[in-house]
Amino acid sequence: MSIELPTDLTPELVPLSWLLGTWEGTGMLGEGTADSERFVQHVSFSQHGLPYLQYTAESWLADEHGARLRPLSVETGFWALDRRLNDADVGPGLSPADIVPALKSADEVEQFRNAAGGFDITATIVHPGGIAELYYGSIKGPQIQLSTDLVMRGQNSKEYTAATRLFGLVEGNLYWRWDVAANGKALEAHASAILKKLPHP
Repeated sequence: MSIELPTDLTPELVPLSWLLGTWEGTGMLGEGTADSERFVQHVSFSQHGLPYLQYTAESWLADEHGARLRPLSVETGFWALDRRLNDADVGPGLSPADIVPALKSADEVEQFRNAAGGFDITATIVHPGGIAELYYGSIKGPQIQLSTDLVMRGQNSKEYTAATRLFGLVEGNLYWRWDVAANGKALEAHASAILKKLPHP
């Protein structure tokens, strides 16, 4: 599967560039056994000329044929290399950034390669119900491993303490697994799916 890089892609997003685009497919809740509930998911990773990917995932409960039954959930967030931010980065809030990217070349990005040969990354993902996750992890080629450093919950949110996520590109399809610690239980299988990349409109 060839990856076409946008001309305005900031250099530090090249390691994450295989995620760019729109993905759709089906998954299963829990351990993915024969009696597990099924869902359909629509995922997009987009970029806006800034040093992060914007992530959105919409999910619907589905029947055994993949027909949507009702909305399940939505999550959104931002994925980036894990590095110290500086004056070339936007924020906090709407504070403008310098007009050049913080990392201007592939050689500068290479300085952030970790001992395992990949790159450290961070992802912030927000859910309905007053929950936000801050993940740290790594990307090495078409494989991503993430673990929560922090789960923020509102005072009336459901109990949820930690999570891990795995992503991988296999024969052009996006495979993922999400394990969750919630309701007094340790990490256990929460959901998994196989998504196909949709043609670019």
